[in-house]
Amino acid sequence: YEDSRLNSEVRIGHSLNEDESQHVAKRRATVPQCLQEHNISCSVDEVPNIAVLGSGGGERAMIGLLGSLSQLSEEKLLDCIMYLCGVSGSTWCMASVYKEPDWSNQMETVKQNIIKRLDQGKVTYYEQYKKLKKMCEKDNFSVTDIWASFIVSNAVKEIDEHVLTEQRGQHNNNPYPIYTVIDKKSKYDTLYSWFEITPHECGYSLTGAFVDTKCLGSRFVKGAKTEEHPESDMLYLQGLCGSALADGKEVKKTILEWLLRLIRCVGSFSTSKCSSHISPPLALQSPIDEVHPSILKSKTRQYEDAGLLVNSPYFSVLRKERNVDLIISLDFSEGDPFETVDKAAQMCKDLQIPFPTVEHPGNIKEPEDFYVFKDNPNAPVVIHMPLFNAVNCKGEVKKWGKKYKTVYLVYREEMISDLLEKAGLNIKNTKEKLLKEIEEVIQRKKN
Repeated sequence: YEDSRLNSEVRIGHSLNEDESQHVAKRRATVPQCLQEHNISCSVDEVPNIAVLGSGGGERAMIGLLGSLSQLSEEKLLDCIMYLCGVSGSTWCMASVYKEPDWSNQMETVKQNIIKRLDQGKVTYYEQYKKLKKMCEKDNFSVTDIWASFIVSNAVKEIDEHVLTEQRGQHNNNPYPIYTVIDKKSKYDTLYSWFEITPHECGYSLTGAFVDTKCLGSRFVKGAKTEEHPESDMLYLQGLCGSALADGKEVKKTILEWLLRLIRCVGSFSTSKCSSHISPPLALQSPIDEVHPSILKSKTRQYEDAGLLVNSPYFSVLRKERNVDLIISLDFSEGDPFETVDKAAQMCKDLQIPFPTVEHPGNIKEPEDFYVFKDNPNAPVVIHMPLFNAVNCKGEVKKWGKKYKTVYLVYREEMISDLLEKAGLNIKNTKEKLLKEIEEVIQRKKN
């Protein structure tokens, strides 16, 4: 591998790519202006690197993150965020807001457009069929294409055929976006599984192997690209990032239900190339069961929803080269409100990655809205904010959790409105606490 590195299109190393470095440098110059509005002063060298993490959670996470970003904008805090990083359903929100080049400066308009699409938009079966037929033309066609064409397009109410690299240079006024997945073949080995995707590079966050994002899906041998494939579009990326439900029995049930509906709506697939991959008899079996054993021994890498490892994208912002000082973890997970931060802390301990001690002696069934972990001077301060909590739900956390289950992929107008409000309240109610932690981080950098 060493011999081919000079001619390699795989970048081996832990440094940030030049484009991300330039983005961060430009944003670092503007953050002090945002903080000054809150009577917080700092030099450019003392600017805190703040990362907002959006967890998984399907449509609940998508809308929850949208409500959180909107309220951060309302409280004039959004412009001090350096990174926005998502897992699963949160990446659906990211894909939506980053369609607008200057979204953070027109957050209310962007939010209303997304709400309108989620409430009134519709992707027809015929549109889904046409998209799937187009995807079948690819040499690297997979079950993820089916999942994206049917399930994700129905959840996000659009088929977005733009590609991520089109966003290069369009978001200098916005936080730098990081989408995350994991390598399925090494799912339970965090060091080798965590995979990030940005507009410029994608690769293994912790081991330090990256390629230009345009090359995601292409074939490499000894670091050199030997086979080029077109860049996958944003619908596919959302399907890939949000594939947790597709990991196991749920994919068999959900995809097959949609295939049956589609077949009834537009007829047989027999006239298209898809017939070799998907045909009516598939309704009697599983797409996974049809995979030939040789595929399992192929030289390809398979990626899936990072929430299947840990449901929040800690490991991308914990790259020491990103120098993140403060993590604001917006947790939209279902179930145990501390599972993600507990799991991240344990994994960091195993990998010897600096992370604060996580202790939360509170009520798991009725958590607070704001937790701070900061006993490690070599680690970022971690703020953990469960979506449904004792403050914004007032004794009804269980009720709200039952109403917004992860498996519900389509919310009514009233549900969207209520969920946006709950997520926004978490930011509004904790604004002063957030500012206090930001001030302390600045002071720590000064010292």
